[in-house]
Amino acid sequence: MEAKTDPRVSKITALLHNWLETRISVENLSWLKGKQAEIRQKAAEKTLFTAFSGVSRYLEPKKLELSPEELSAASLIVPGWNPINWTVEQVGRTWLILSFPHEEQSRYRATLDKIWAAADVGEAIALYQSLPLLPHPEKFQLRAAEGIRSNMTSVFNAVALNNPYPATYLDDLAWNQMVLKALFIGSPLHPIYGLERRNNEQLSQMLIDYARERLAAKRKVNPELWKLAAPFQPEAVASLEPQFSNL
Repeated sequence: MEAKTDPRVSKITALLHNWLETRISVENLSWLKGKQAEIRQKAAEKTLFTAFSGVSRYLEPKKLELSPEELSAASLIVPGWNPINWTVEQVGRTWLILSFPHEEQSRYRATLDKIWAAADVGEAIALYQSLPLLPHPEKFQLRAAEGIRSNMTSVFNAVALNNPYPATYLDDLAWNQMVLKALFIGSPLHPIYGLERRNNEQLSQMLIDYARERLAAKRKVNPELWKLAAPFQPEAVASLEPQFSNL
């Protein structure tokens, strides 16, 4: 298979560098740039592993606090990418994994698989958030499904919320299960990118069934459910929604 470079990667890494440049010290940026250069020029897998893990010693897990202009720049490069809750540490980790040469798809994926296998929760969140930015993103659908199945809410949210990857790559079955799980674990629906566009009749029936189960148990539901179910189940929504006001 012919080696292929993803043209988005250079734009994304330049943007991430700009964000870091204005938010971390010169010394810490110098360390990160040194590791990035070694990873990029030598395809140094071992350096990537140690630097990815070592980022937390140099970059803080504090929110970036991106401006509206910076958020807009992100969505222009990758439609739907909304790093509103990203931390400085997560940006540093993402910058490193995007620096590893990706022309050989199988090697790039194998390298990231090794990082995923050894990742702690914080590292896993950075990886799952970066899914839509990765070169050859279609090759990571099983990883996305894995994150959605996670029993850790923070990991699930890294895939499901403010992330265009699920709307772009998940089939309807996986998409519907993700939305329903968001309700089960108490995650909000509105940060799910593509929610209205990917809405479907099967999902609306699943939502109505879920609402009926909650009503029988005298438990409330996220009111965002009704807007999603109404286009396909208007009568059921009209019947059920008022009953929850008395719970």
